Amino acid sequence: MGKALPEGQEYPIVMADTPLISPQSPATPRWRHYWSLMRADRPIGTLLLLWPTWWALWLAAGGLPPLWTLFVFTAGVWLTRSAGCVINDYADRWLDPHVERTKARPLATGAISGRAALALFAVLMLVAFGLVLTLNGLTIGLSFIGVFLAASYPYLKRYTHLPQVYLGMSFGWGIPMAFAAVQGEVPLLGWLLYAGNILWSTAYDTWYAMVDREDDLKMGSHSTAILFGDLDLVIQGVLYALFLATMALVGVRGKTVRGQRVGDSLQCRTQRSLGLVDVVTRETCRHCATILLTDFFGHLGGFFWCQQS
Repeated sequence: MGKALPEGQEYPIVMADTPLISPQSPATPRWRHYWSLMRADRPIGTLLLLWPTWWALWLAAGGLPPLWTLFVFTAGVWLTRSAGCVINDYADRWLDPHVERTKARPLATGAISGRAALALFAVLMLVAFGLVLTLNGLTIGLSFIGVFLAASYPYLKRYTHLPQVYLGMSFGWGIPMAFAAVQGEVPLLGWLLYAGNILWSTAYDTWYAMVDREDDLKMGSHSTAILFGDLDLVIQGVLYALFLATMALVGVRGKTVRGQRVGDSLQCRTQRSLGLVDVVTRETCRHCATILLTDFFGHLGGFFWCQQS
């Protein structure tokens, strides 16, 4: 017989079918963190830039644009949108960990360092600039303004309540560039389309700002949702009305005679969407954002495509 255990101690119980070390889930591959940082897993953001850019190309060319120009702008949209997401998260790395919607982003969790994010931003922008260099001088010159808009936008929320407006300016800069690439100038039609895109972008990004409003107030960040306050839905309606009016002017200027029918459809959908939101919650904002992101650009994109075919 073995030695008895001291009083108060018991023999350990080991179950043969229980592993001594619990299995751990495999670590996320590093490339997936970079993929997520660029929002490449969420293509809706690319479409938000791609649709107005394609509108501009088709309107400027009066039909199908040159294939190389179409490729440059399509690839450029993906590259610059990805770069914009990277620099946005770099600028917001102090804020994102405290916001429910963004706290799982790679920079917020520390999965990617700030230096690595800046390097990725530089690579994406250099590749995009390399594509632009194949176009004319005016387009190349306008691209420098686009870089400035994309790089400076994320810092606006620290100093002004209008970062959503600046987002529209940044997201829509492909419109004047597209006209410059095809026509060698930016006519009034191009600037009207650009203005309409600013109104639309301000409105849809305000929905997301409304989702984040409570967290932004705690952290001292700024947004149009905070600026609009209790009048947010009213002002959203005004923004969409101005957007529709601007797009009607684009239709008249571009001689797109079916614009009124499309406008009626969009107005009906806007009223329905705004009517759904009595109390703003994350779920209702996402629902309205989904409707307005897909339906607005789906209708208008299809309209311009059919008009030119």
